[in-house]
Amino acid sequence: MGLKPVSQELIIDRLAFENPWWIDGKIEEEYSKKQRRLYCNLFFPIAKDKSVNRAVALMGPRRVGKTVMLYHTIQSLLDDGVSQKKICFINIENPVYRNIPLEQLLKYTLNAIKDDDPKGWFIFFDEIQYLKEWEVHLKVLVDSYPQTKFIVSGSAAAALKLGSAESGAGRFTDFMLPPLTFQEYLHLKNLNGLMKLEEINWGKNSLPFYKTFNIKELNKHFIDYINYGGYPEVIFSDTIKQNPGRYIRSDIVDKVLLRDLPSMYGIQDVQELNSLFTTLAYNSGTEVSLDNLSMSSGVNKNTVKKYTSYLEAAFLIKRIQRIDHNSKNFKRNNFFKIYLTNPSLRTALFTPLEPTDEAMGNMVETTIFSQWMHRESQVLYYARWNKGEVDMVCLNEKQKPSWAVEIKWSNSYYDNPQDLKSLISFCKENNIFKPLVTTIDIEGEKTNNGISIAFMPASIYAYNVGNNTLAGKALKK
Repeated sequence: MGLKPVSQELIIDRLAFENPWWIDGKIEEEYSKKQRRLYCNLFFPIAKDKSVNRAVALMGPRRVGKTVMLYHTIQSLLDDGVSQKKICFINIENPVYRNIPLEQLLKYTLNAIKDDDPKGWFIFFDEIQYLKEWEVHLKVLVDSYPQTKFIVSGSAAAALKLGSAESGAGRFTDFMLPPLTFQEYLHLKNLNGLMKLEEINWGKNSLPFYKTFNIKELNKHFIDYINYGGYPEVIFSDTIKQNPGRYIRSDIVDKVLLRDLPSMYGIQDVQELNSLFTTLAYNSGTEVSLDNLSMSSGVNKNTVKKYTSYLEAAFLIKRIQRIDHNSKNFKRNNFFKIYLTNPSLRTALFTPLEPTDEAMGNMVETTIFSQWMHRESQVLYYARWNKGEVDMVCLNEKQKPSWAVEIKWSNSYYDNPQDLKSLISFCKENNIFKPLVTTIDIEGEKTNNGISIAFMPASIYAYNVGNNTLAGKALKK
């Protein structure tokens, strides 16, 4: 006697359970009570837009709030007057929907509501990567139902990018949801009152810039953000903070390293991958090479090269390339820096950091780079040559440095700007007249050797990078 397939009645019952607004017009209180990420304001207009026949693919690492953002988007659609019976949410990860084509799920949805017209529907497919060849299914839907809006989400970033690039050309709009910025962390915890908007003079321009009423309090939250702040659930849970390794490592890191990446790329030795990632996490912000990574992790050099590409595709790390004293790229990129995309990944693997820990300098650097990673169009470098290094350099369209930042977790350079020899040398060589140096809690300006150096607390700089990134994205909408 053969096994029975899941019945249509069971599937329709599940759809009704997942879509309570069909009855009362409201999303579940579990989601409605949660503070919205600032990225919601950017995502909603794209999700609602029906002027172009494209699906929207919400991408990002695990546990950064993609599902919650989908529910908040549904609430916004309801608030905008979209019929409660024209919105459907389907979690593809649920075994009930296993291997059911997306078009069949759409038909089940229409059947559940007793609606034979797909026009005007908003269909949300969460965790889309659990359906094999999902991008082919989605392309067919977009082509076959031009008056229906399809919004999907997925954590397996590489699979989503691959699908968007190959099968979904011209059919999908990608939206990247990164880990929380420091600005979003303060927003979610209702701590924006710590900041005040002022005008500062930068070169010949006067720019709006956020400062703080209380740098001591801000820095306390900055340390908390470094240790726990990348994930919305973690920042509100004292239980998770007491054992971040159990939550973040098992629910985020392990699922990517043991399940997502092996299934996508056919990785056989997951212990090798885990060993390499642990090495990279511990050395986030340190210059490395394929040779020394191979030696320290015990992984073959060619395998290291592949694995770092996989880890970058999964949004766990970001590789930063090196330029020289004259801002030229090296012919052979033997050396590079790798940063965690989210500093709290380090806490999950090791232990939370105190402000005075030796590793704090590298993690502040990692944190600031992670704020910049939210700008997909911005390519950053670090400069290194025989006699020095500069942490962060931005090249303009002519491949000339437009600005430079030295990231320090120290106040000593404010009193001794002459010790910033590498930065001063690089700026003089490349005609940069106002570099920035971060501090713990000192702000001011010092001139040395003709170079005017702006000093700013790292926490304030991190906040403003996040704020300006969101403002820039909003202008491009």
